[in-house]
Amino acid sequence: MYQRILVATDGSTLSKKAVASAIDLAALAGAELIALKVIPRYPQSYFEGGLALQVEEVSRVEQQWADDGQAVVDAVQKAALDKGVKTKAITVKSDLVSDAIIAAAKKHKCDLIVMASHGRKGIKRLLLGSETQQVLTHASVPVLVLR
Repeated sequence: MYQRILVATDGSTLSKKAVASAIDLAALAGAELIALKVIPRYPQSYFEGGLALQVEEVSRVEQQWADDGQAVVDAVQKAALDKGVKTKAITVKSDLVSDAIIAAAKKHKCDLIVMASHGRKGIKRLLLGSETQQVLTHASVPVLVLR
């Protein structure tokens, strides 16, 4: 069935449900699980037009994001190991979440991507975009989307 499953998570309640399903599926299939959290790079758009930040402050924010992201995937790894699923916990820095997910799936030779979708519709989907839709459109492996 599946040998290596990538589960993309942001630590939200919705993505935790996808993580639980991915762990169960990996256990059933005897597959390895790759837990991925994409961490944004320095968010200029958050600070544009605001106060200029000191270099030290930018570094502190980026380090905090990296630490928080690692904590998210470490929690996935612990939950998976508790169910006997071999797991790698990885973080990737990128401003393009969908591209980072697809690249990680290729790099780690995953044969399935599992992720959550908020299921936004209409104008909210247009304004906010859909990382899940981008992954569905461009991934070369199957994508399991959970809500």
